[in-house]
Amino acid sequence: MTIDEIVKQALIEDLGDGDHTSLATIPDSAFGKAQLIAKQNGILAGVDVAIKVFKAVDTGIQVEIIKKDGNIIREGDPVLVVEGNAQSILSAERTALNFIQRMSGIATFTYKMVRKLEGLKTKILDTRKTTPVNRAIEKMAVQIGGGHNHRFGLYDMIMIKDNHVDFAGGITQAIMATNEYLSNNNKDLKIEIEVRNFQELREAMETGGIDRIMLDNFTPEDLLMAVQIINHEYETEASGGITIENIREYAETGVDFISVGALTHQIKSLDLSLKAIK
Repeated sequence: MTIDEIVKQALIEDLGDGDHTSLATIPDSAFGKAQLIAKQNGILAGVDVAIKVFKAVDTGIQVEIIKKDGNIIREGDPVLVVEGNAQSILSAERTALNFIQRMSGIATFTYKMVRKLEGLKTKILDTRKTTPVNRAIEKMAVQIGGGHNHRFGLYDMIMIKDNHVDFAGGITQAIMATNEYLSNNNKDLKIEIEVRNFQELREAMETGGIDRIMLDNFTPEDLLMAVQIINHEYETEASGGITIENIREYAETGVDFISVGALTHQIKSLDLSLKAIK
């Protein structure tokens, strides 16, 4: 789903057959002006999406951008100013705020994670642990915060996880079946396999036919040993039990990627507020 489609569906959800409060209290000819203000420090994300919301409600709304996506914002900073039909501004307000607040929360947390890895080569990845239908929005926010996107969905990368391995009958069977499937269906997709211990790691490496190995729930000590065993033969990814407090310890092992589901599914939205300018 595209950003425009997400915005459209969000407005349908909120507006229904009309913003009856604004329609009832404000003359349809009234002109209004309002300012979006940061109420917390953080990384701004979602300005472009918020503008799409205002324009989708009323193309006549004018927006002055003061802060851009990726900017550091402080409490009290003005972010943008909107002016136009007052009913339209209020009808768009909540949906625009919902997007920009959540996206800024994701970008802010991602930025904090990325800062922990300064000087190291390890890249932080998001996951598919996103709000249904809002994945494009949330993954965009991760990028704004300095993180990187993992696969977007089930269709753009092969990721053989523990349940796939168990249902397939083992590491070797899962990898061989995957390569046969891709060949038979003329698909060119990267293959990543999750391993849970050193025995599975050795089996995955002996089988080959993969691009990346995910080392799931390895301790930093075991992860270091695993990265050394792999020795750049395959890309490496760490996942499971990794927090903002210990992420640098994991990254110092030399692992290529660290995937963090919390980037998108354990986020507190950043507080911003739209206030009328009289």
